[in-house]
Amino acid sequence: MPDYQDLPENISAQSAAVHGGLLRSSHMENAEAIYMTSGFVYESAEEAEAAFKGEIDRYVYSRYANPTVSMFEERLRMIEGAEACMGVGSGMAAVFAALACQLSAGDRLVASRALFSSCHVIATQILPRYGIETELVDGGDMDAWEAALSKPTKVVFLETPSNPTLEIIDLAAIAKLSKQAGACLVVDNVFATPIFQKPLELGADVVTYSTTKHIDGQGRSLGGAVLGSADFVEEKLLPFLRHTGPALSPFNAWAALKGLETLELRVRAEAESAAKVADFLAEHPAVAQSIYPGRSDCPGHEIAARQMSGFGTLVSVRLNGGKANCFKALNALRLIKISNNLGDAKSLICHPDTSTHAKTPPEEKARLNIGPDLLRLSVGLESADDLIRDLDQALTANG
Repeated sequence: MPDYQDLPENISAQSAAVHGGLLRSSHMENAEAIYMTSGFVYESAEEAEAAFKGEIDRYVYSRYANPTVSMFEERLRMIEGAEACMGVGSGMAAVFAALACQLSAGDRLVASRALFSSCHVIATQILPRYGIETELVDGGDMDAWEAALSKPTKVVFLETPSNPTLEIIDLAAIAKLSKQAGACLVVDNVFATPIFQKPLELGADVVTYSTTKHIDGQGRSLGGAVLGSADFVEEKLLPFLRHTGPALSPFNAWAALKGLETLELRVRAEAESAAKVADFLAEHPAVAQSIYPGRSDCPGHEIAARQMSGFGTLVSVRLNGGKANCFKALNALRLIKISNNLGDAKSLICHPDTSTHAKTPPEEKARLNIGPDLLRLSVGLESADDLIRDLDQALTANG
């Protein structure tokens, strides 16, 4: 249906992020157009009938497809190296759709234990209501993965690095076990971004994103995306999305589309600063542990170095003195802002125990080591030196 502009063969992901998926109207605009329309009109009743019969390929309703959303989907598809992509209204809509479109009563889901809190709710509370069995596995325990996947399994779901402790899971190893079990491996790749990690190349079947994070990168809009094979998208995902309606708005698709143009430049700069910040925190007397996959003392560093081309923009840190000192440090920050969002041009920090993971059962938080001493820092585009000075004065305020 879309007639995207022709591009040179073997174009790089960086160039695809600027030119991929462009649909110009008859006005020949340079910047991509926002098609803020819910529906489309037809030249005749016969044309409308043919469109709904699938005899002609055209836009019929923006819940199904929209030109601006199509541009975003094609551009992200090219960057990811996937056969197909569907945009949805949020990252959680992407996760739920990727799982629910292929699970039925009696099926079994195996998931890593280290999940974002809403993903944990989907896996352990929502899907089981519909007769789906869920088993959680500690991400780094290969024996546990082998045992879990020795039983019939329909879907495997994980995130790496995980939110908020940055746990690293060996994607190639889990992909191999998933295929042996006949399961579809779904990977939430938000923290790694499509720039630093390619789950499909490592054997995953489906990748999900919250475009709200690094892809938009400016804290402007909600969105999500699901990528995989053309068969998966057309046969399983698309019918589910059409009838359940978690559509991505054209305006939000446009914001994410423009964000893709600078995604690589932003995340590489942010990751460079994140590494400097992590090293500074590791040496600070107020800090018990600095967690960053790029540091050799980080659990999972060797796996991260093998499967990631960069170590991301997130740093987690454990402070001496627990919650009281965490709150003192947060309240003393001047440049870095307290927020539960991440992947923004502005550096943002939160206390997961009382914010993003506040609703996670206490026993799960204990198993995941999400305690009152933990802070999660999303490094933005500010000067690394300025961020370090702000952190230093805030941590020094603890005495």
